[in-house]
Amino acid sequence: MALKVYERHLAREIYSSTLLVLAAFLALFAFFDLIHEMAEVGKDNYQLRHAVGYVALTLPGRAYEIFPIAVLIGSLYALTLLARHSEITVLRASGLSTGELLLTLGKVGVVFVALTFILGEFIAPPAERAAQQLRLTAMSKLVGQEFRSGLWVKDGLSFINVREVLPDASLRKIRVYAFDETYRLQSISEAEEGRFLPPNHWRLTNVVQTQFDAQSGNERANVSRQDELVWQSALNPDILAVLLVVPERMSLVNLYQYIQHLSANQQKTQRYEIALWKKLIYPLATLVMMALALPFAYTHSRMGAVSIKVFAGVMLGILFHMLNGLFSHLGVINNWQPLAAAITPSVMFMLAAGTMLWWVERR
Repeated sequence: MALKVYERHLAREIYSSTLLVLAAFLALFAFFDLIHEMAEVGKDNYQLRHAVGYVALTLPGRAYEIFPIAVLIGSLYALTLLARHSEITVLRASGLSTGELLLTLGKVGVVFVALTFILGEFIAPPAERAAQQLRLTAMSKLVGQEFRSGLWVKDGLSFINVREVLPDASLRKIRVYAFDETYRLQSISEAEEGRFLPPNHWRLTNVVQTQFDAQSGNERANVSRQDELVWQSALNPDILAVLLVVPERMSLVNLYQYIQHLSANQQKTQRYEIALWKKLIYPLATLVMMALALPFAYTHSRMGAVSIKVFAGVMLGILFHMLNGLFSHLGVINNWQPLAAAITPSVMFMLAAGTMLWWVERR
């Protein structure tokens, strides 16, 4: 359905303002991130070009996080300027109701919903992973090295300990503790290195395997050595990628797969379920932000008042961002329903938008 003349005019103003705000925010974040990275430049092989590349690769994730805020400020600025020039008043005097104006903003906002989803699902996750791998490789660091005993993963009746995870998802110094149904230790397998073989196998090298047999109440250990062993496991590079990318920047597919893995191993999935629901709901937050900006357009404003309203939009955007993080943490701590923890900030802002619209309509 083609947009009407006034709808195209609104769309052009809102898109240009939002793009300008988004570019300003990204430039600001890139500047501060680069300053932060400068403290690491010179360590190992980490040079300025690596820092610039790392910051550039994290920008899609930044854009995804601040997109609703940019939409709020951009829409607020565009609508307030239109009100200042009496264009909104003319539209309303011509018979355009608040409901029709909201519907128009919804049509305009569909593009923002699609862009947010594409950013969060297809661009930000691989870019974030590439950024972390670039940084780790340049600094000759290992994933998960902050854990004293390495990485621990439960896989069925086995517990896997990996001391070193390299940026290419290969493993070093692997131990696999296999238990039976009564949780009696059956074997310990140690390998020097492991490389993934799709779809669900690993090639282990320099393997030492210790088998425990119970006979007459005494434990007997049999030790065997192999140069190479193919090992089947649910552990895969996608699961290891959880160490490189925070849940909020993972794709829906990776989140779902990791939740299934945790569920199969009877581990807590609360944090990742909340992140999954947030990924589904977050793009719709752009529509909420546009609805929240509309009440500001219903009053005539001088230029000074426009600046105040933009400042109010910045504060509201920051509040939304903080509430998103707050309710995610509260949901994990208090074991809330993942959907409730993910949707509450958007619902709160939608109610605020409805209340403000009702108030300005009564005036």
